[in-house]
Amino acid sequence: MTAILSQMDDRHYETYIETFAGSSDLVDFLMESFMLFKDLIGKHVYPSDWMAMIMVQNRVFLRAINTYADTMNQKFLNNDDFEVQLWNNYFHLAVAFITQESLQLQHFSPTKRNKILAKYGDMRRLIGFAIRDIWYKLGSHKICFIPGMVGPILEMTLIPEEELRRATIPIFFDMITCENAHSGNFQKFENEIILKLDHEVEGGGGDERYMQLLETILLDCAAEKPPLRPQVQHFVSLVKGLLIRLLDYRTVMNDDSRNNRMSCTVNLLNFYKDINREGMYIRYLYKLRDLHLEGENYTEAAYTLLLHSRLLKWLDEMCSPQFEFHGSQTQRQLKETLYDTIIDYFDKGKVSMVLQHNLLLHLDLH
Repeated sequence: MTAILSQMDDRHYETYIETFAGSSDLVDFLMESFMLFKDLIGKHVYPSDWMAMIMVQNRVFLRAINTYADTMNQKFLNNDDFEVQLWNNYFHLAVAFITQESLQLQHFSPTKRNKILAKYGDMRRLIGFAIRDIWYKLGSHKICFIPGMVGPILEMTLIPEEELRRATIPIFFDMITCENAHSGNFQKFENEIILKLDHEVEGGGGDERYMQLLETILLDCAAEKPPLRPQVQHFVSLVKGLLIRLLDYRTVMNDDSRNNRMSCTVNLLNFYKDINREGMYIRYLYKLRDLHLEGENYTEAAYTLLLHSRLLKWLDEMCSPQFEFHGSQTQRQLKETLYDTIIDYFDKGKVSMVLQHNLLLHLDLH
């Protein structure tokens, strides 16, 4: 397929697109093409050291993706013809393309990086700028992609390439503006950013420079929209505080000092508690529990689980998703399971039965 596409010029693409009898057939073709490209990008068709073949394939795919995007701009952007799923597939393919390992030039030696840039250019910039331009063309349809596209756009902006970051971070402000105009707030966007930032930074994304750019760009954008400025300033302060803690946490996770790891874990769980993100708070409670178990501090592990149990009630209502750690169950069932585990930890920590009973009774009364 790569060989065939590499032989096609603009006229070939145009002629082929015109062979489709109706819009639905063309939509099906584009959807299938995007899924195929995404699958091939993810499967690593060539060994990682076959760099020339990988870059040739990427260049061919990039041209095809951009050509198909131009077709979509012409045929599926107007209100009557807008295809949400088609555009969604495009964005996910484009982000998969830009974030693929073979294009992350920062991981290569200077010599190899310079050779790639000289022959192929930085394809991350090319498709990143295309994603930005297409986003702004969506108009009122942008709301269809919030919060679903927040995570993929975040993943793109975290790529450590200065110009790409500067070009794409403003999309976040546009999302804020769009959701606020639609709903009177941007709560969905904020929730998704916090959730996805935690995942991305823990996985190695982000750095202090990213934090600086995010703060500067969003505040500069907010300065041009006075009615939104206070809310955006609060959001930026929130995200900056989270990034500081996440970067500290990532730095110490391989630290020999368990105390340092505990300190950063406690900082994060307290942060999530303060901003009422119970799901993330519970996630870090269990990370703290694991650190205590690692050091055979069973009593501290029990006290950590008690913090989770205090969020549950003796009710037969199903647990909220953030409370589920053992499949679908009621709050009563999960609370009982936690108490069984807590008692087991107390036993291992040599805590007396009388003290255990008093602690659990005290919690149930409050």
